[in-house]
Amino acid sequence: MNKFSLLLLVALFVAGCKSKVETTKPTVTDITESVYASGVIKAENQYQVFATVNGIINNIFVTEGDEVKKGTPLLSVVNETSKLNAENARLAASYNDYGANKSKLNELKVNIDFAKNKWLVDSSLYYRQLSLWNQQVGSQVDLEQRKLAFENARALYQSALLKYDDLKRQLSFVSQQSKNNLQISEQQNQDFVVKSEVDGKVYSILKEKGEMVTPQTALAVVGSTQSFRVELQVDEYDIVRLKKGQLVLISLDSYKGEVFEALIDKINPLMNERTKSFLVEAKFIKIPPVLYPNLTVEANVVIQTKKNVLTLPRSLVSDDGFVTIKSGDKVAVKVGLKDYERVEILSGITADDEIIGTIK
Repeated sequence: MNKFSLLLLVALFVAGCKSKVETTKPTVTDITESVYASGVIKAENQYQVFATVNGIINNIFVTEGDEVKKGTPLLSVVNETSKLNAENARLAASYNDYGANKSKLNELKVNIDFAKNKWLVDSSLYYRQLSLWNQQVGSQVDLEQRKLAFENARALYQSALLKYDDLKRQLSFVSQQSKNNLQISEQQNQDFVVKSEVDGKVYSILKEKGEMVTPQTALAVVGSTQSFRVELQVDEYDIVRLKKGQLVLISLDSYKGEVFEALIDKINPLMNERTKSFLVEAKFIKIPPVLYPNLTVEANVVIQTKKNVLTLPRSLVSDDGFVTIKSGDKVAVKVGLKDYERVEILSGITADDEIIGTIK
């Protein structure tokens, strides 16, 4: 046997191992059309924790796996500048307190009483001088001096009243403003203690004590322990076929050979321009016994199902819609639903026809 013949025999042997020609008949069975999607498991209300201020982590109050209630402190951040601002606010509020400054008002009250008494005395002297003048007693100069003194005393009294009212408003304003600044400072200090927004579990602590953080720094991941969701990425070509309430068949690597059912309950309408996909969320009908966030899933969204229809393996139907019958002739068929293995045959052949095909 020459070298060429040997190579030909090897090639024929390899080809024969890879495929074989079979004859089969169409089968009446159920077929389901679905859309494939991949995704991850997320805990209900799962979110990344952020601080609202800049600072350094000085305390972490929880560990990964801890269950927390809404409002439970997770960690605290310290900022020396903010601490000094808070102390300044407390000092200003104490210094400007309305009650602490009443002595200034009391001083003005004394001035008011003095000005009022002087005005009453000068008023009495003026009207007495005016009475004498009407009786042609005294000089015009004396009358004018009494009148001038009376008017000056009245002006001083009115000025003292105005100063009192102005100081009272000013003290009230400054006191309230200082209290507001103190409340703002105290609220900002509360922001340095980061608290849980939900009842759930601490799934991850992303930073360590002593690290500098900003409002853009993720600090932890918190979410529900009882309820989980499925987040799926659906291609833009398939998204128009999906709607709320459709059945989703879920497969997880953690549960080999098992299929779980879920229902679509949210379709996010904005496409991710980078991945050209849409985020679709589904909720389990019956949740698996144990789940963790970020487990990967594969899913098939059921679009429609037909029962008792004529089907063939997809490999026996050419892309242009022809099958080869036992006689060797090619016959055009009209196809309907397709799944990953079979295709619905609407017309062109019957259940009695034998179809020839290559099984790879």
